[in-house]
Amino acid sequence: MVKNPNLTLTGPDLAALLCSRVCHDVISPVGAINNGLELLDEGGADSEAMDLIRTSALNASVRLKFARLAFGASGSVGASIDTGEAEKAARDFAIAEKKTEITWTGPRAIIAKNRVKLLLNLFLVVYSAIPRGGSIDVTLENPETDAVFKLTAKGRMLRVPPKFLEILSGTPEESVDAHSIQPYYTVLLAAEAGMELDVAASPEEIVFSARVVAAEA
Repeated sequence: MVKNPNLTLTGPDLAALLCSRVCHDVISPVGAINNGLELLDEGGADSEAMDLIRTSALNASVRLKFARLAFGASGSVGASIDTGEAEKAARDFAIAEKKTEITWTGPRAIIAKNRVKLLLNLFLVVYSAIPRGGSIDVTLENPETDAVFKLTAKGRMLRVPPKFLEILSGTPEESVDAHSIQPYYTVLLAAEAGMELDVAASPEEIVFSARVVAAEA
């Protein structure tokens, strides 16, 4: 497996940018909770304010739980994670967003955490490929051994995220920032998990895949 020349961030820079990404993801629902509380303080429509608070609190909780698995340590070094946790995190994320349907096929297994983190980060990349919503079909093959993950996106305004392609090909036009750190981290996780990423796009769908690279003889 050829090393991607773009994977050059230092540990502190990677940590800082990932923290910025997580903060970006949760600041909107947390801000909405604050707005709902301000409505209550002003004696506004109680039911409207409570609906806003409930919805935003759920969104923030789902995003944080997803981030804990996708970006966090999730256990000690060398720990394994149940793919069922990844499935629940992905389904809850889609339910909270209310614009994308998820189908999940494949055996449930306890696998290396980097593979699960890769799966969830690839899910985020695929999710960004259908900005107006649609469907994502996740398929896991042999997750415990020569794993293959396939995620197929269908929906309006299909497009492969350009930053992901740039980083994957090793030809980024700009330096990595808080907006591009998530696809960068996806590519980095694939390298660390010994898996190769690929993208196949057509007008009807985009298939993102990750597969274990055969060891050289």
